[in-house]
Amino acid sequence: MERSFCVFDPVGANGPLFAITKTFRPVALKEGIKLDLRAYTDEKVAAEDFKAGQCDAVLLTGTRAREFNKFTGTLEAMGAVPGEEEMRLLYNTLSQEKARPFLIDGDYEVAGVFPGGAVYLHTRDRAIDSVEELQGKRIATLDFDTASVRMVRHVGASVVGSNSANFAGKFNNGSVDLAYAPAVAYSPLELYKGVTPNGGVFKYALAYMNFQVIIHRDRFPDDAGQMVRDQAIKRIDEAYDIIAEAEAGIPDDVWMHPPQEDVAEYDKMLRKVRLSLLEDGVYDERAISLMKAIRCRVDGSRSECAS
Repeated sequence: MERSFCVFDPVGANGPLFAITKTFRPVALKEGIKLDLRAYTDEKVAAEDFKAGQCDAVLLTGTRAREFNKFTGTLEAMGAVPGEEEMRLLYNTLSQEKARPFLIDGDYEVAGVFPGGAVYLHTRDRAIDSVEELQGKRIATLDFDTASVRMVRHVGASVVGSNSANFAGKFNNGSVDLAYAPAVAYSPLELYKGVTPNGGVFKYALAYMNFQVIIHRDRFPDDAGQMVRDQAIKRIDEAYDIIAEAEAGIPDDVWMHPPQEDVAEYDKMLRKVRLSLLEDGVYDERAISLMKAIRCRVDGSRSECAS
């Protein structure tokens, strides 16, 4: 059977995401599925084509995937995954067969989740090095993402509506003061143009980005989703190597390191925003509980682990 797979990659057909999805082809072929890969540089268009049934499968960011599965769309919740160790535990949990009910929502199934790395704040001015300094500053914000808009307003900054296709341009040309992105976006989207000469990248994980493969369940064999998840977990080290290489590629003098006492305050602030979004129904309670359990398993000394 021939099936279309629409892949969001900001760089297009020559990008790293598209390269990873190419490795699915031989695996799918063994199962009798011939994948027709199509690259999209605009994520919104990829999501809409998938929803309209023009793509049998799609690769999207976790935030964009929220409309297809609230549980996996919560995995990018603010501050919910502090680092790689927590992310690995989370992915191992979700790749097990007993997790499948959480990955199915109506006609859709999340067939795989890939790490995209920690999301960092990029600034054009190193003087912006605390929450207080964000007051009134313009931040390129994914306007379709309730969580991001809430966070930017919470710190008193100004929301400048953006999307995955144009946020980098706005940051690089000075239309905004700050933007947030994982390290894997730094070189391909030329964020160094906005960071130099006076800016930096704030080394604190606001969230942990992921990419998700979503399929129309009725267009694939019943075990297709699990097959993709099994392949994804086998390749997880490759994904982390790409992330590590991207983080190492950002020059040492560009990184800005917040003092430890500030980090504790940021953790509290993100928790406050996360819980308010949970109360408003933006986040899935089961996913929030799972990620808290994982955080406390990795570091039981966190203040939230006593509650």
